[in-house]
Amino acid sequence: MRLIPKDEGFFDLFGQLAEKLTASTTLLVEMLRHPDHFERHVAQIKEIERECDEITREVIQRLDRSFVTPLDREDIHLLGHRIDNVVDLVDGTARRLVMFHVKAVEPPAVDLAEVLHRAAVVIAGGVRDIKSRSKVVQCGYDTKRLEEEGDAIYSEAVGHLFRNGHDPIEVIKWKALYDQIESAIDECEDVANVLESVSLKNS
Repeated sequence: MRLIPKDEGFFDLFGQLAEKLTASTTLLVEMLRHPDHFERHVAQIKEIERECDEITREVIQRLDRSFVTPLDREDIHLLGHRIDNVVDLVDGTARRLVMFHVKAVEPPAVDLAEVLHRAAVVIAGGVRDIKSRSKVVQCGYDTKRLEEEGDAIYSEAVGHLFRNGHDPIEVIKWKALYDQIESAIDECEDVANVLESVSLKNS
């Protein structure tokens, strides 16, 4: 009989982070589809980013208070940090769209954001099913496939920028935006890798 129970509240916090992740990527897709509402979407994404920071802080504070945790302390810290990183990148993309005074959105940006959102949904499922080894492994496969899809869109989009005589300022602007979204997709794969590591250790 365990005298000091494990603090299972971390799973709830990870679930909250995953929900914020999918919410932020949903808003980014909507933002790119409807550039006439940039300011509203930026504010909404920024609020989600702040909420994620608060949840991540709660994860760290809870680690300090807990004698026995359901997962390795390093894994708890890393998983929270990785999910928060994706939301930070989404927030950075949204703010750049405003800072760069984007008026017309390049179609590949929407395609990349949709891949990112699908990856976020997969990650949310992996977080929800973190105790199921098979489902977490599937999350890893699906996230890797989406990362490869994102790479293909990114390569074609950047090639198009340099192939078709775009204005140099537009090239710089869209290259930076594509980089940001592609980095967020890559970070989703990093989250999936952490989930797989956690599942393997605890299966």
